[in-house]
Amino acid sequence: MSSAPELTPLRRPSVVDELVDALRARILTGDLAPGSAMRETDLSAAYDVSRHTFRAALRALAAEGLVQIVPNRGGTVAKLDRTDVGPLFELRTALELEACRLTLERNGGKLPRSVHQALDALTNTCKEPHADWRDVAEAHARFHEAIVNESQSPRIVEAYKRLATELNLFLVQLRPVWPLKRMIDHHRKLVRNLEATGDLEHLRRHLAEGLEAI
Repeated sequence: MSSAPELTPLRRPSVVDELVDALRARILTGDLAPGSAMRETDLSAAYDVSRHTFRAALRALAAEGLVQIVPNRGGTVAKLDRTDVGPLFELRTALELEACRLTLERNGGKLPRSVHQALDALTNTCKEPHADWRDVAEAHARFHEAIVNESQSPRIVEAYKRLATELNLFLVQLRPVWPLKRMIDHHRKLVRNLEATGDLEHLRRHLAEGLEAI
């Protein structure tokens, strides 16, 4: 009987991983604005890392869709334009509408507790003094993910997860034109209308209004 293979301990996060986390956070808060240059010399010096490490982090961020790399010109923070946002929202709308239909159907025409809890969390985050937009974006994502997850459709849930990075970029660009009070009212109205009527057009309009804002 052969012996069990020797297992290799999992490695701890590397400097590249730490740099990816730091840059991702700055991108998703808008500190590194969409379209801005990721200057290798400045950023590698600021984080006290080698250029090799910086380039590795840049490639990882590009794989997530957060950075665009142009040969011989370096990287820039990804920016969604009309040609990007339109198809993204067509797919998002298709997935979220069907997920919402299933969620309402499986819960007697109501949205389950997890969705209401996510709405409360979004509301509380938006009401915090000097609310951090990254926290708002995460709470917003959890609200919509709650609707999708409660559909109990594994394929829809998995497909929706793959949109997460691009949807985060969308929220970064939404920040300058979407006050926090509007964020609260927009989502409370959605829940109220969906539970009162079951009409998915309320969700369709909700998503379209966000798109129109940018």
